[in-house]
Amino acid sequence: MDESYTSLPTSHLLGSVPAVIKDEKSTSHYEVPEANLQIFPPNNGGGGGGGGGRGYQTLGSTAEGFEQQPANGWKGMFNILSYTQYFDVDTDVVVNRLISSLYPNAGDFFSKIDANPDLYGLIWISTTLVFVLASFGNCATYLMEKHTDNTTSWSFDVNYMNVAAGSIYGYAIVVPLAFYFLLQYLGSKPSLVQFWCLWGYSFFVFVLASFLLLIPVEILRWIIIILAGAASACFVAFNLKSHIEGRADLSLTVVAAFLLQMALAIFIKVWFFP
Repeated sequence: MDESYTSLPTSHLLGSVPAVIKDEKSTSHYEVPEANLQIFPPNNGGGGGGGGGRGYQTLGSTAEGFEQQPANGWKGMFNILSYTQYFDVDTDVVVNRLISSLYPNAGDFFSKIDANPDLYGLIWISTTLVFVLASFGNCATYLMEKHTDNTTSWSFDVNYMNVAAGSIYGYAIVVPLAFYFLLQYLGSKPSLVQFWCLWGYSFFVFVLASFLLLIPVEILRWIIIILAGAASACFVAFNLKSHIEGRADLSLTVVAAFLLQMALAIFIKVWFFP
């Protein structure tokens, strides 16, 4: 065979494989830019083109919108995040404050709640007292009627629940609020949350007294409710006195707080345990 045929180009033939030619440009490396993940959709702050929004946010950046802070001023009253700090209490703290409410002459309750006043006690104790008064009030009425007439049948008066909820919740909210504005008007610097906390824990002794008020002895019931009312009234009065720092011009507010607690105790006895 003639060697001249071997020199012919064969790249055009069917099935032929072109020779691999080493390109010098292949030795250069192309660096792919690092992908920057972004949060979609962008927050443009109303769609304006003036750059008012933050635009796209990378995952590594801190999203300010995710960490919402409670609003200050009047707007904070309508923000639920403003009240979460008043429910951040442990069981041991609540139990300690409940025990403190049973020592009315100590007068150191405000010093214990100064760093962390809570609204948990106000809501929990008030709600417990509402259900206790409604249920035990019906039971006490039945026992008193059963004591005089054996043929008396059990009947639940749902009106006890309505009166208990309206009176206890209304007292727990309105009375501390009234004292807050009164002391603020008289030049003192009260704390509304501390007042709500104080009056809320003052109801605890009424919860305990409600169990004893089931005894169907009228004179014993009056003794129990007067002692419970005096303990609750002294608890509020002594702590309120320590809070106003012994100012003589504010002594009438202490007396008013004492009398209101006693009035609440008498109301509980007359309406729920007649």
